[in-house]
Amino acid sequence: MNKKIEDVLLTQPKKAKYYITAAVLILAMLIWSSSALNQMHVTSKGLSIGWNILEGIITPDTTLLFGGGDSGVAYLILQTISIAFLGTIVGAFIAVPLSFISATNIVPKPIVIITRFVIMAIRTVPSLVYGLMFIRVTGPGPFAGVMTLAVVSIGMISKLFIETIEDLDSGILESLDAAGSTLFQKIRYGVLPQLSSDFISILAYRFDMNLREATILGLVGAGGIGAPMIFAMSGYEWHKVGAILIGLFILIFVIEYLSSKLRQYLLHG
Repeated sequence: MNKKIEDVLLTQPKKAKYYITAAVLILAMLIWSSSALNQMHVTSKGLSIGWNILEGIITPDTTLLFGGGDSGVAYLILQTISIAFLGTIVGAFIAVPLSFISATNIVPKPIVIITRFVIMAIRTVPSLVYGLMFIRVTGPGPFAGVMTLAVVSIGMISKLFIETIEDLDSGILESLDAAGSTLFQKIRYGVLPQLSSDFISILAYRFDMNLREATILGLVGAGGIGAPMIFAMSGYEWHKVGAILIGLFILIFVIEYLSSKLRQYLLHG
């Protein structure tokens, strides 16, 4: 028995050189990356501001946190949720047809190349750049945030949808082809029944991301809770910043919990 174990161990592939090479590469990357921190200096003023921020988070402005009206945290959170939800829905509405005409098992390759190039171009531009562009077109406000999140969502949702579509059971599509089905019939009867749960899971994940994106876009005037937060930070009103951050923490926690439950339900029933 011991002889068999020894023979198995001796025949195991020797991976020590791979581990050493990987460790050396990681160490080299860490050393190279740490050069970016050489110019980092923490002054006494910076420490004082850091302490004020911590104190503001610990002792938030309860009037802002629990108050009503347009300036209350509850209203700002609802506005942020609305922006993220509409942005996700509009982005998904555009991403669905793009995904189907970008899947190699649905349409010919020349069309796939063109549509994937369009999707790649959309994904290249950062969300803040889109936000500044839409603010110039529509003016500051929630509508600019919705349009920005819609365009940003197209790239990611399309990419994930394409991967899901290309992992379909090809036998069903071949059967529909043999029956003389059109492209739309293949999508309706052979694709959508297999993809509905995956699509909903992807949309829930993107909505979770858009909530964070909506907060960041508020910093440039695209509506949501980000704008009041940047105004409070500019005025060194850290107690208001603390109230807004607590509201954001509760929002993200609840949405994360609900989206996790939704994904588990879709995967396991």
